[in-house]
Amino acid sequence: MKITSKIYTTLIFIFLFAPIAVLLVFSFNDAKSLSVFSGFSLKWYRELFSDSNTLESVKNTLILAFSATAISTAMGTAAALGIYKLRKKWFRSLVNTVTNIPMINPDIITGISMMLVFVFVGRMVGASTSLNFWTMLIAHVTFCLPYVIFQVLPKLQQMERDLLDAAMDLGCTPLRAFFKVTVPEILPGIITGAIMAFTLSLDDFVISYFTTGNGFETLPIRIYGMTKKTVTPKMYALATIIFFVTMALLLLNNSVDDEEGRKIKKLKKQKKNNK
Repeated sequence: MKITSKIYTTLIFIFLFAPIAVLLVFSFNDAKSLSVFSGFSLKWYRELFSDSNTLESVKNTLILAFSATAISTAMGTAAALGIYKLRKKWFRSLVNTVTNIPMINPDIITGISMMLVFVFVGRMVGASTSLNFWTMLIAHVTFCLPYVIFQVLPKLQQMERDLLDAAMDLGCTPLRAFFKVTVPEILPGIITGAIMAFTLSLDDFVISYFTTGNGFETLPIRIYGMTKKTVTPKMYALATIIFFVTMALLLLNNSVDDEEGRKIKKLKKQKKNNK
């Protein structure tokens, strides 16, 4: 039974990571072929960094991702705090259900509905163009927000309620108590939510495709446009770089979770010793 489970696990990992491994290897291929590795070369990386259009789309993607991450992290933390302070369970449950909608709603439905709203509002205010960077930013914040909320909310629920009251009893204003007590306690959730928001915004295509306007092209949209003609090996090089960036963010996220786990175990041990 153990051998069967090991074989099954190995096959699953091969199925998941073999395409990525092929992409990584052939990003260093001297030729364009995806069947013959003719020699190690950094040629496609050099071509990538000399392609101004692709670099411009990378810059647009990073600007959008960082902006959406900053806004959704701030709004999501505030929203999680508001949900945490709700006293009526039925109302809290209703708010959680509404918050879940952008997560479970198909991306194509979200993209089309937001496009229609932006076009409608744009025509009402007489805007020359209804879709632009700002509409895409609003769309990205919308689908990133629930992920931040559901990362921060459990940390608030784990926090000792008496800490905030004790800080205010000692002279802290509510705002100062929030930054001195609450923020350090929920910081791992904030960091995890921000990382998730960044990665989601970075690789989104469907919603971006429906909410973008002329003159602002993100990397997924550019790659989609290239597939109509041909995808050059320099895109393999770009995908390799993105893969390692995403892997670094994943490792950072796991290290934050591990640190939080060690902190919780330490607190439990202290409580047990105090008893």
